[in-house]
Amino acid sequence: MVEHEARKFRTLFLSDVHLGSKGAKANFLLDFLKYHDADTIYLVGDIVDGWRLRRSWHWPQEHNDIVQKLLRKSRKGARILYIAGNHDEFLRDFQGTHFGGIEVMDRTMHETADGRKFLVIHGDQFDVVVRNARHIAYLGDWAYDAALAINTIMNKVRRMLGLRYWSFSAWAKFRVKKTVNFIGSFQTVVSEEARRIGADGVICGHIHHATIEHIDGIEYINTGDWVESCTAIVEHHDGRMELLSWTHLIGELAGFAPVVRLDDKRPKAANAA
Repeated sequence: MVEHEARKFRTLFLSDVHLGSKGAKANFLLDFLKYHDADTIYLVGDIVDGWRLRRSWHWPQEHNDIVQKLLRKSRKGARILYIAGNHDEFLRDFQGTHFGGIEVMDRTMHETADGRKFLVIHGDQFDVVVRNARHIAYLGDWAYDAALAINTIMNKVRRMLGLRYWSFSAWAKFRVKKTVNFIGSFQTVVSEEARRIGADGVICGHIHHATIEHIDGIEYINTGDWVESCTAIVEHHDGRMELLSWTHLIGELAGFAPVVRLDDKRPKAANAA
């Protein structure tokens, strides 16, 4: 294994890890956290999947390793803020509480090194289905599990053929017209909330669609997820935001898995899912 020093950023944003679900790419995230560090780390919701844990308990060692890795970073001086999402909404009852040095909250404002202000929020508050038709949201969650099961089988075959990881569930999702329309509506509504409170932009998760875009003068940033796309947002020390995708060849891994840069510049859009 080739050793590389960790890249150090001003801020790291992660969301939608879904620890407690079989779809969580915990090993990918462990590798990512090994080679990426930051002064401040935002966990932008759905880090733990309480919905699935209530249905059946699934908590392998690598999920515990993620928790321990984050706690270790906190002990070493990183400030870690946990923004509750809908799958870990139980944490909204503990706003203002510190767990092992990790601060829990519902939303917050982040100021970049170059003085811009970003609303940081999971985003489920602006999902009409999640807020007003919870039974439909649960049904959709079951369908998503089925797509992820297909994803797992397909990638086992790809691994045997020496092919790299590819997300069937993400591919299918973004070819459904209603899903594409929903994403567009979600981005607009969340951006309007940032504008309403006087922020320059918004950083959110929830819809598993990583991107950096400008929407009517508001910088909309979505962190993506660690179930399908394995993406994160980083802030450089000059305030520049960048979307990273941590990709691996499934099968025998050797050396350092590369970071693929999806966007280095503003205001060009970057999409990865």
